[in-house]
Amino acid sequence: MKDYRRIADRIADDIAAGRLKPGERLPPQRVFARRRGIAGSTAGRVYGELVRRGLVVGEVGRGTFVRAAPPASGRALAEPATTASVNLELNYPSAPGQSELLAAALAPLLRPDVLTEALRPAPATGTPAAREAAASLLATPRWRPEPSRLAFAGNARQAIAAALASLVRPGGRLGIESLTYPLVKEIATRLGITLVPLRMDADGLRPEAVAAAHRSTPLSAVYVQPTLHNPTSVTMGDRRRRQLAAVVRDMDLPVVEDRIWSFLHDGPLDPLAAYAPERTYVVDGLSKRVAPGLTVGFLVAPQERVERVSAALRSGGWTASRFALEAAVRWIADGTVEHLVHAKRADAAARQLLVAEHLGEYIVHSDPRGYHAWWELPSRWRADPFVAAAAERGMAITPGSAFTVPAPGTRTRDCVRLGLASTPPPELARALRTLAGIARTRP
Repeated sequence: MKDYRRIADRIADDIAAGRLKPGERLPPQRVFARRRGIAGSTAGRVYGELVRRGLVVGEVGRGTFVRAAPPASGRALAEPATTASVNLELNYPSAPGQSELLAAALAPLLRPDVLTEALRPAPATGTPAAREAAASLLATPRWRPEPSRLAFAGNARQAIAAALASLVRPGGRLGIESLTYPLVKEIATRLGITLVPLRMDADGLRPEAVAAAHRSTPLSAVYVQPTLHNPTSVTMGDRRRRQLAAVVRDMDLPVVEDRIWSFLHDGPLDPLAAYAPERTYVVDGLSKRVAPGLTVGFLVAPQERVERVSAALRSGGWTASRFALEAAVRWIADGTVEHLVHAKRADAAARQLLVAEHLGEYIVHSDPRGYHAWWELPSRWRADPFVAAAAERGMAITPGSAFTVPAPGTRTRDCVRLGLASTPPPELARALRTLAGIARTRP
């Protein structure tokens, strides 16, 4: 039997060379097997390998399609890359004068005596100053984490990986929203974790879905984004948060709460950790608040689990550098982070106005405080051909399939997510106008 990976390599070469174009449909597996003279089971393994590499996407009832912007392999803890001139896949906000503000706070670190200390290794639990600064930054009106519960990663993605590695053994089941952050899917694959999609509604994850899944076959943990969910922009209300906290307490289930976008929400919402502190692992970071290049991820764990998550951070090589910790302490203490948060809230609101202006005729789910939009495409369009049409015009957007946690018998939603943060506003306006024009045409 031919090595299925070699066959997958040849298909990957065709995609890279442009012989197979974005949005192009691969033949059904039985046809592919007949043409290649291989067994049907081998064809299935080839297609599975291409999906694993992020080169194609399979949609129940429709087939397998070449993705518009295949990510480089081995990037489970990094955002996907693209060569498109307008990148609406990445979502890193930037504020005017941001570099100058950050440089001013870094200047004292460059003194030789200070730099010597800053370049020493840091433990997973950081430094006392870092723990106090992070606890202050993450505090909400009714919740402030104990500094002793904090651990630090290089970024929030690594904090998620450490939390999951400490909670779910290989082969274990992780309950997760049916639409979720794509890199969590990749992290789970790397860790050998089985994802269990859980139903959502207009208020986010449904607590009864968590209970039903756990009663059917026990879950090891739940991952959830309660505030400005990526991609739908949904924010759970206080009542839903209390209901979910009650369920996980009753079921004795740990929860990984991803709050990476919560800084944009200026309302008085407390995290799930305020209602179930003994069950909740809070993940946050500085990449969105500050900048992606020199960042820190925060992980707030139940007190008795701090050493376990610290061990996961160390074994994964995910601990934060002391230099980054020292920079973060200064940025938090001197008001730089607070200034950038206010600037980015205003920027997000302005960009959402552009979405309303140019995509107002379509069904677009977004929050006026958020940096992304979830677009339900017109019925004549399927997501991957639409993504391919955008790519032909120099725009990278993300199909809904990237966010979908597949469930048996379900079909991938024909939606796309637009990341609004990384493109300058004039270019963003032009891109949105172009996308609206594409949507009016027929594929």
